[in-house]
Amino acid sequence: MISLAALSALADEFSAELATPVAPLRIAGQDFDTDQRPVLMGVVNLSRDSSYRESVAVSSASALRKARVQAAGGADLVDVGAESSRATAARAGDGEQEQHLTPVIESLAAEGIAVSVEAYRASVARAGLAAGACVLNLTGSDDDNRMFELAARYGATVVLCHVLGPHARALDGRPANPDPVPAMLDGFGARIERARHLGVPSLAIDPGLGFGFHLDDQRARARHQTVALLHSFRLRQLGVPICHALPHAFDVFEDQFRSAEGFFAVLAHLGGTGIYRTHEIPLVRSVLDALHSFSVMPAGD
Repeated sequence: MISLAALSALADEFSAELATPVAPLRIAGQDFDTDQRPVLMGVVNLSRDSSYRESVAVSSASALRKARVQAAGGADLVDVGAESSRATAARAGDGEQEQHLTPVIESLAAEGIAVSVEAYRASVARAGLAAGACVLNLTGSDDDNRMFELAARYGATVVLCHVLGPHARALDGRPANPDPVPAMLDGFGARIERARHLGVPSLAIDPGLGFGFHLDDQRARARHQTVALLHSFRLRQLGVPICHALPHAFDVFEDQFRSAEGFFAVLAHLGGTGIYRTHEIPLVRSVLDALHSFSVMPAGD
């Protein structure tokens, strides 16, 4: 059970990490202090295989409409991808992804909507960045040098995802680690150093709760995600903002699953998250506004 006593014990055990500052996040030339002003990343999926049906765009026109609605609802940027991360989803070739992504990103960028392109292949990343994406949501780690060089060339921010395998569609089968933070500190630390060496101007890290581990029991998966969200602040010692794709835990929330991302946003906030990738922008925006507006202590203290 989540309790104030348990949260207090966690904060006391890792108090140094809790107080560690992180660098601003740059989006389209603007720097965000994500502790003071959390960043909301909307989601538009150009793959019909994506599990969150409300985010699926069946055409370029549909994608543009969804992205505009999300931007109007408070999204600071919109993450666009053309291949689902579901294990059973069909693979999309590089050319197919580029064909779907390019017109959508070009149109959104022309309208002044900041776009993140989700990619793990260099050619797809290049096409997205050339079309106007200002953030690369890097869902793989087997081609880091080329990806970092591309991001540096286009002046793009990179979100590094923790993936147990070469990319999110080819996990290596390792089970979820009860405490993945030490391994993440090592893995992310080396990648951040390399990215900076190659000229990437701004970075964030994503612990990969959406795809970075194997747990077949969905309620156990949700429990693991909950712990990971609350412990995320331990990664702040890396000095960069933390991004989370908020879970929706269908097996727990069932017909109320669209409210789940609001619940997990609270846990992410308590865990020091700065960037929230969410399908439910108005809900999460309202939750975060409340968390930043209200106080623990009585008025006057």
